[in-house]
Amino acid sequence: MSQARPVALVTGSTSGIGAAIARRLSVDGYALVLHSRRSHEIGSALARELGSAIYLQADLADDAQRIALVRDAIAAWGRLDVLVNNAGISHVIPHSDLKAATPEVWRELHEVNVIAPYRLVAEAESALRNAAGRGRLGCVVNVSSHAGIRPKGASIPYAATKAALNHVTRLLALSLAPDIRVNAVAPGLVDTPLTADWTQAQQLWKNRAPLGRAARPEDIAQIVSLLVASDYLTGEVVLADGGLNLT
Repeated sequence: MSQARPVALVTGSTSGIGAAIARRLSVDGYALVLHSRRSHEIGSALARELGSAIYLQADLADDAQRIALVRDAIAAWGRLDVLVNNAGISHVIPHSDLKAATPEVWRELHEVNVIAPYRLVAEAESALRNAAGRGRLGCVVNVSSHAGIRPKGASIPYAATKAALNHVTRLLALSLAPDIRVNAVAPGLVDTPLTADWTQAQQLWKNRAPLGRAARPEDIAQIVSLLVASDYLTGEVVLADGGLNLT
């Protein structure tokens, strides 16, 4: 169908940060393509809640499904203006336990956290370039992590994938300019069901971060909204950790 509103595809958007981003972009006037690997019922319910939204299911570890996701997203609305690469996976492994970070863990995390975002951009490039012809540059926002900037994170392989994603962000910003802008946001701790029992991290942010708390998903969604709206920003990796890096 033809869509007058700009369209955003947000991967991993049925819960947590991704759902908050989808809700925020909907308020900003975007039609949405929601995505997850499994949560079909939740995704379909969120699509009904938002109104101008559809839900698509895909396993981003599978390249054929990545290609189909972008193809079906573009086919659904007839255009694609914004791609938010929010989906990612992690493994919690102590940094000192080198053997636990097996080659299989490295490959699994790299496939979803680095290769998948790159491939989605590659598949969406033509549609995103077409957005520039409608008066607004195409836009990509990658959701990274403070672990890609500082020597922290759930595991060394996870942190390494986020550091790679940050560099891919800058490289793509150069190679896709001037028609497509590419930026990233790098959250620190975010309050989600996944992090609810991370008591040590919660205390760290409460006691040491200048803003005295972890981020809410809506805080990260606000930054994504800013990056989408700011026509002159590209190649930026915005560290969003409540100032913890200053201490």
